[in-house]
Amino acid sequence: MSSSPNSNNIHPSAIVETGAKLGKDIKIGPYCIVGADVELHDGVELVSHVSIDGYTQVGQNTKIFPFASVGHQPQDLKYHGEKSQLIIGKNCIIRENATLNPGTKSGGMITSVGDNCLLMAGTHIAHDCRVGNNVIMANLSGLAGHCVTGDFITIGGMVVVHQFVRIGSHAFIGAHSMVDADVIPYGMVIGNRAKLAGLNLVGLKRRGFNREEIHTLRAAYRMLFSSEGTLRERVEDASSIFSGSKLVADVADFINASDRSICTPRNGGSSQ
Repeated sequence: MSSSPNSNNIHPSAIVETGAKLGKDIKIGPYCIVGADVELHDGVELVSHVSIDGYTQVGQNTKIFPFASVGHQPQDLKYHGEKSQLIIGKNCIIRENATLNPGTKSGGMITSVGDNCLLMAGTHIAHDCRVGNNVIMANLSGLAGHCVTGDFITIGGMVVVHQFVRIGSHAFIGAHSMVDADVIPYGMVIGNRAKLAGLNLVGLKRRGFNREEIHTLRAAYRMLFSSEGTLRERVEDASSIFSGSKLVADVADFINASDRSICTPRNGGSSQ
């Protein structure tokens, strides 16, 4: 990592403040602003009119489109200028008007976005969020503060996720949903307030899970969200009966670790 722009393509109208760290083969387009504490790794491209500030790191080969606001002061009244961070992974695409905020003292001081994420136009990632790898957020969707997502999650357009909500890996959030409860791994939710609508079967097939794995997960899903007993009892039963399934274990572990409510089917029973 070098602070020298000699090997990079920086438009004359761009402002790169003294102290910013720039990798190799970086492209900084017209009217971009890069703050003094920003670190751009090799191959990063800022198309134009991008504003990056704060203690922000942008991973290798990430591309950021016009009017994105990255690393500026979080929208949290409890923030008092602490030197918190925003860390963005490799090979991400951040589209127009997206906003990504750093962490706060009360949330661990870091907001992080994993590798290979696509954040479409107008998306928002608030302070202290932890976003996994290969996450897709469609237009105008947003994560409130302290949200945690796993990997390979798809969030539809105009989705709002309540603060502190967790979303398990391989989940799918339908467009226009308002999610105020945790979403199990491999689950699919939709609605305002969002309810579980089954498993993300299309996503599971696309990502190479075999037929037997999916069949076992569907059987466990029907048990977990039946009307008999309590959810905790059903989790114990499913964990025992399907003890050889990693997918079922993922769901059971997620539910056991939750200190919030869990998205459940609207009718209180299973739809798959």
